[in-house]
Amino acid sequence: MKIEEAIQQQHFISEYQKAHLNILHTGSWLSQRTAAILKPYDLTTQQFNILRILRGRHPEPATVKLLTERMLDKMSNASRLVDKLLKKGLVERTICSDDRRRVDVLITQPGLALLEKASVELEAEMDADNYNLTLDEAAELNRLLDKLRANEE
Repeated sequence: MKIEEAIQQQHFISEYQKAHLNILHTGSWLSQRTAAILKPYDLTTQQFNILRILRGRHPEPATVKLLTERMLDKMSNASRLVDKLLKKGLVERTICSDDRRRVDVLITQPGLALLEKASVELEAEMDADNYNLTLDEAAELNRLLDKLRANEE
């Protein structure tokens, strides 16, 4: 669906404004699709992101600070997310013996197993049939999005 139809707006100030709105709308659409896939696993997209970061560091733990730095959604409260994952038994949290202010977080085996199941389903959702892009088009989209954020700090 074209952005004009999706947001019921026919005229834009410029192609830049149209691109901006198109990216925001598409990001929201992708987030909603991801959330729907993760719902049966009782995970939010932010919790899934934390688990993925922890899996990437496994078997080494991560600090809450590192999780915050690496999260896709910089507005998320990593400490609160870790608390929720801890209650579900998907992560372990320990206070560092060297620095009592530092909290280490480690993904558990049940966390790894759940993440694997959810990841397989998400990967199936991301195939070419669902995104209407060829591999070359996806590569070009990635290049353009990286270019858009070239001055990101």
